Amino acid sequence: MAAHPSDHDANRADLHKDPSRVSGMFDQVAAGYDRTNTVLSLGNDRFWRAAMVRAVDPRRGERVLDLAAGTAMSSAALAGRGAEVVAADFSPGMLAEGEKRYGPKAPGGGIPNLSFVEANATALPFADDEFDAVTISYGLRNVDDPKKALREMLRVTKPGGRLVVCEFSQPPSKLFHGLYRFYNDRVLPVAARAVSSNAEAYDYLNESIRDWPDQRRLSAWIREAGWTEVAYRNLTLGIVALHRAVKPGGGPR
Repeated sequence: MAAHPSDHDANRADLHKDPSRVSGMFDQVAAGYDRTNTVLSLGNDRFWRAAMVRAVDPRRGERVLDLAAGTAMSSAALAGRGAEVVAADFSPGMLAEGEKRYGPKAPGGGIPNLSFVEANATALPFADDEFDAVTISYGLRNVDDPKKALREMLRVTKPGGRLVVCEFSQPPSKLFHGLYRFYNDRVLPVAARAVSSNAEAYDYLNESIRDWPDQRRLSAWIREAGWTEVAYRNLTLGIVALHRAVKPGGGPR
């Protein structure tokens, strides 16, 4: 039986409030998640991932935490630079898909310097000052308390360590912003129904992008959490913004 619009809206509101339901939503789309993202982003996800890896600049011997790692595609790219990478996500289904691809039982033995941990970004199961760098891609807007998550990221990062947040944002050009909203509101839902196993999940993701703050406001949140040297640059005319920051106390670099 089809849901009434009010029921549908209530379900989406619950998703915004309930981390377990958002996690369950990602469990359902895990198998085809990366393929769907490539189609819906018109292939730009690969460019954005490469930009994130360059911004993190992982080095051999460093320990890097990749939050909202999903199927660990970004974690694998970071580990390819030689760092010890922890792929963390609150969706066990996503992590299971990542372990299938890159874990010890993957073809060829997987990636030895990549490990997997189920974790909520607002209560990370790691010690203080544990990581040289922390990054999160397209996941901060799905956290029920993003400001708390930014403080948790600060806590687990070593003094002088790096933060990189790659997240959907708000294109500054009014003309392009209008075209972008048209794509998200009219084209993306149709495409999602054609290529995704759970099109309603992409309705939620579209809403979360629309409601997410712009670049300057997110930069302010990062500063409020205690990070310094906060900066950002737009990717693809501001569809995505790459935010960077440093934990104070590391001395001269």
